Amino acid sequence: NMFRSLNARSADEGRSFMSAPEGKNKIGEKIVDERVNIYSDPLHPEVPTATWNGEGQSIKKTSWIENGVVKNLAYDRFWAKEKGVEPVPFPSNAIMAGGDASLEDLIKSTKKGILVTRLWYIRSVDPQTLLYTGLTRDGTFYIENGEIKYPVKNFRFNESPIIMLNNLETLGKQVRINGNLIPYMKVRDFTFTSLSDAV
Repeated sequence: NMFRSLNARSADEGRSFMSAPEGKNKIGEKIVDERVNIYSDPLHPEVPTATWNGEGQSIKKTSWIENGVVKNLAYDRFWAKEKGVEPVPFPSNAIMAGGDASLEDLIKSTKKGILVTRLWYIRSVDPQTLLYTGLTRDGTFYIENGEIKYPVKNFRFNESPIIMLNNLETLGKQVRINGNLIPYMKVRDFTFTSLSDAV
């Protein structure tokens, strides 16, 4: 959801988390932890995609967030012409660089925490802060002293990936999710707001 929001027009018009005062956007600003690097590459061997979009534009490897700093936003032809810049096609995959830690390593290094294996039913609450709500599912577990102790009831969360990516402790190995590569992440202070009966 964060990646799909990297749109220059909505940012320039003040409608997104990438908006800045006076009709500007956050290109060049640090918005997340410096370990966060997000790019797209249609030729990546693990998540290959089309190299052309629906407007006939060539999609190339593009850095979106580099060392926590916004490097690019997507500009369609119309908005690029309005702003006097070259179009930047929106890509069809997202790749977030990770680390070497396995899921087991992250569990072992956790004194007290919650292992979330999946989030779903995710809905936008506030596009300008990128606040989302949703539920855990498919296995949620309590960790203590580096071991999974027992399963716990599902939670509802209210959290922004921007806040989450500023609360990183460890980036683990990448895993393929819905045609993207995203690393395991250990984060602190994730906001669970209530228990849920969701199965």
